[in-house]
Parts: sequence; structure tokens; C-alpha cells
Amino acid sequence: MELQTAKGVRDISPQEKIAQNKVKNILQEVFELYGFLPLETPILERYETLAAKFAAGEASDALKETFKLKDQGNRDLGLRFDLTVPLARYVAMNPTLKMPFKRYEMGIVFRDGPIKAGRVRQFWQCDVDIIGSSSMIADAEIIAVAQTAFRKLNLDVIVKVNNRKLLNGILEQAKIEQKEDAIIAIDKLDKIGKEGVEKELAERQFTTAQIKDLFSLIKPGMTIAEIKKKVASPEGQEGIKELEELFSYLQALGVNIAQFDVSLARGLAYYTGTVFEAYLKKSKVTSSLAAGGRWDSMIGKFMAGNRQVPAVGVAFGLEPIMEVLKEQNQEPEMTTKVLVIPIKTEKESLKIVQQLREKWIPASIDLNQRGVGKNLEYASTLGIPFALIIGDNELKAGKLLLRNMKSGEQQALKLTDVVKKLT
Repeated sequence: MELQTAKGVRDISPQEKIAQNKVKNILQEVFELYGFLPLETPILERYETLAAKFAAGEASDALKETFKLKDQGNRDLGLRFDLTVPLARYVAMNPTLKMPFKRYEMGIVFRDGPIKAGRVRQFWQCDVDIIGSSSMIADAEIIAVAQTAFRKLNLDVIVKVNNRKLLNGILEQAKIEQKEDAIIAIDKLDKIGKEGVEKELAERQFTTAQIKDLFSLIKPGMTIAEIKKKVASPEGQEGIKELEELFSYLQALGVNIAQFDVSLARGLAYYTGTVFEAYLKKSKVTSSLAAGGRWDSMIGKFMAGNRQVPAVGVAFGLEPIMEVLKEQNQEPEMTTKVLVIPIKTEKESLKIVQQLREKWIPASIDLNQRGVGKNLEYASTLGIPFALIIGDNELKAGKLLLRNMKSGEQQALKLTDVVKKLT
């Protein structure tokens, strides 16, 4: 049998996992800075929850790409394709939650879709959402979270912003009734270009006149002021008003990475207002690094009485972020700070390595009695920055030999000085 992973998934090496954990820790720090609380939901969901028309939507790529399975009770289940639908279910099942409910969650999601740089079939999402506020201040705060996070990660991004109400108004003006089909096609504009979208719209039975009218209103570089003059429908005007309000709050928050993009659609059916995506300004990675928006309708439809529960959030894609950091050669630090190398001093060295750990210095010790040379090679290969050599001579002198693996410099130091050097 040839051993290999399933298509679209891969193992994460220790070095990569250290880098991944560093990014997750930064995101968690930023999320908590803005007052968000942690939540964990199951990877497995009832398929009917994922497939609900007000969740992914029957025509969406997310539902088409959902991994579906049955349990031993013949119940239909699915692997979650995002963290938003499980959050909606959680809020609907816990109606006594205090609002606004600000939560973050980091977890693995699955999509059986095409594979490219920055996109695989099993991937991490790191989400923040505000439930229970319809104010555009909440939308602005979510985008502010994105700006703070990307600056902390030293990534120069742009956040493209649009509004679904504006898009609906544009579609209404183009006499397009099948709005969901049109939005799914428009969402691919950056990926397949104008001609590709026109072809897909034609395949979805839209007329030449409808397609022409649509693209007369969706032009690259259009400003909010320009589109305001062209869209007459009440829903479209409401979307424009929300965008104007949003950008005024972004200015107050000092957010300067956001720009209006009338062609931005976001393919999921549950978006109801603000939508946005974050892209690195210069990168081979074409996938968005974060995306989100306002989804006011979904939670209430999971609840009795079909009431409105406003919600807005953003999902950070860990895999594309890692691709970008790798491209920029941002090397992570090794978690192990020092390798203790005993030279026939195992018991004494065990006491010393434990003393280092008691001072919260991440330390490992040679377990195979390989000798100094092979241990130094081992430390160098793993990127461990220091080696501590302990032989009889060092113990008699009361000074241990600390080697800097990068410079090769060695110092004979008392244990107290070793601790100072490593902390």
C-alpha cells in the first residue's frame, strides 16, 4: 500500500505548526483586545442545518462543496463549511444570551472544492462576530479588528467593502429576479474576469440585455458618490446610506485599509448588508486572507417566531495567511529554548533541566546519549537556539557550558546566570 494523504489535505510539520500557533495566538490576542469571548462548536452538524436555505443556500458553492455522511443511525450529517452557521445554531439554541454577544472561535472547516495556492479542503478559520447589534458601528469595529490583526502580523492588506442591499438594488435595476444565482456569478469576477462571469450568467439563462445592464452599473473603480446617482431603488439607496455611515465610523476608528468595491459580492446566501474581503496588496496568493459581512436573517430563522437577530462578523483564513508569511520568509522561533546535553551526568542534568522548566524556560534533554557532536547537529537542525553542555568538569567547577547555536559562541556560566541568559 502506498501511504499518502487524501487529496486536498496534508500533514502540518512541527515547524509549520509552531508558525501557525503563533498566528493564532496573535489573532486571539487581538480578538480579546476588542472584548470578544471564546466559543467552541462541533465539527459535525446535522446536514439539514447546513443545507437550510437561509444558511448556505441551496445554490451556493459552499453547500455543493459540503462533505456529507451518515452516522450509524442513518442520520444525514455534514462537516461544517464555516463557523458562522454553527454560531447561528448556537445562538438560536441559547435564547437567554446577553446581547450584544461578542464571540470568537478558531476551528477546522471543510470544503470539497478546487485546490490552488492558499486553498485546501481542510482548513482553519478564525472568526469574530457581534450578535445583537444592527448599528454600523459594529460593522466598523469588525473591520477595525481586521486592520489591527493584519498590522500585528506585519501584512499590508486592502479590505474591499460593498453592501448586499446595494447589489440587490443594482440587480433590480437590471431586471434580474434570480438574485442568488447572479450574486454567485458576480462573486467570481476577480477569479474568472468579466468575460467568465458573462458566460456563467448566460449559462444561468440571463438575457443579453440583463447582463449588459448589470455591467453598466458594476464597473471597477466606481465611487459611492457615482453609484448613488445611478441606483434608484429604495433597497439600493438604503445600502448606499449604510456604506456612507460605515465609512464615517471607519474614519473615526482610524481604519484606513478599507475601500469601496461595487463588484464585491460574497457567494454565500446569508449576507444581508455589509460585505468585505481582505487581500494582500502584493502577493502570489490570490485568495482572500479574511472575509465577512452582515448576516441579520439567519439566526432568527433558526428560532421560533422567525424573528430578526442582527449579526456581523469576519473569518480569517489561516492557510492563506500562512502562505503569505512563508512567501515573506517570516521564520518562527522554535518553542524549545535550550537542549541540555549530559556527558555521563544524566541524573545531575535531569535535575538541572527540571530547574530550567520551573523557571518557565522551554528545555529538552538528550535521551539517547549521542555525544556532544550529534546533539549539537540535532539542535541546529531543529532550530533550537541554545545548547547546555554538562559534564563532570562543568559540575566540579560549578559552571555549565552554554553554547549559542547561531554564533557558535560558548560561555561557562553558573546556573543562575544561565537562567538570566535564557529568560
